[in-house]
Amino acid sequence: MEAKSVGPHADDALLADFEARIADGETIEPKDWMPERYRWQLVRMMSQHAHSEVVGMLPEGNWITRAPNLRRKVGLLAKVQDEAGHGLYIYCGTETLGVSREALLDQLLAGKAKYSSIFNYPTLAWSDIGAIGWLVDGAAIVNQTMLAKASYGPYARAMVRICKEENFHKKQGYEIMCILAEGTPEQKAMAQDSLDRWWWPSLMMFGPSDKDSPNSAELTRWGVKRKSNDELRQRFVNITVAQAHAIGLEIPDPDLRHDPESGDWIFGEIDWDEFYRVIGGDGPCNRERLAARRAAHDEGAWVRAAAEAYAEKQAARYRSENAA
Repeated sequence: MEAKSVGPHADDALLADFEARIADGETIEPKDWMPERYRWQLVRMMSQHAHSEVVGMLPEGNWITRAPNLRRKVGLLAKVQDEAGHGLYIYCGTETLGVSREALLDQLLAGKAKYSSIFNYPTLAWSDIGAIGWLVDGAAIVNQTMLAKASYGPYARAMVRICKEENFHKKQGYEIMCILAEGTPEQKAMAQDSLDRWWWPSLMMFGPSDKDSPNSAELTRWGVKRKSNDELRQRFVNITVAQAHAIGLEIPDPDLRHDPESGDWIFGEIDWDEFYRVIGGDGPCNRERLAARRAAHDEGAWVRAAAEAYAEKQAARYRSENAA
């Protein structure tokens, strides 16, 4: 392999070559040269995503034992298990960038890492599980189908599998909402209440407009993002409004209106003060979520120790057999 040039302009040449590859639609792999800023942006974005998957298990796991029947318990249990796997896929992806899973978890447990603001809201009724599957996972699918085309190979490939499982989660949630909406007046009111409480936090999941984001320009320039936050949010709204109307539920937005020219549903102003307040740690369940994660980490210490001891024993056995 021909050696890369060195000298005062070497980084400029490498960056130009890197950006040319991005422009040509090539995929960047872990052993390829990349700017440190690209690596940093990926670690920041992927770690937040992985943390969101792990913390996202908590509001739903709370309902596994209280699901209304065995079918719902099994489905919810499978979903929570999937979320753990999603976190694992993405943590493994960050390890290809030279950052250990342990370091990222330490940041989460210390309260120094961010995760999606929506997981700091409480699940007050069974219908909230339906709303999360329909709205939260629906928003995730809109975002993650774009990430499946991201320029960094390990992240994009993880998204392909994750999106397939998220589609199951959305269908599961929408089915719950359909059944409630077609049930007794009390059940329909329960479904509407959950939609009322989860609608706006779901729109916040896409983040602020790109013009207000310090990272979007770079992420777009380097092919990590393929669509703006506002474009993705609009797509989610267009899809979800039609689904709500199909089951007789109302979107909790008095300013919602259909634009016949663009075909878009125009929605009201998002309360970004609430978004930044929750992101800053002052949401309804921020402290509860971190306390639960810390407790789980501490209680699982013996499992990690046993796994390490077993791995060491197997390694010693392998060395002994091969030495002979």
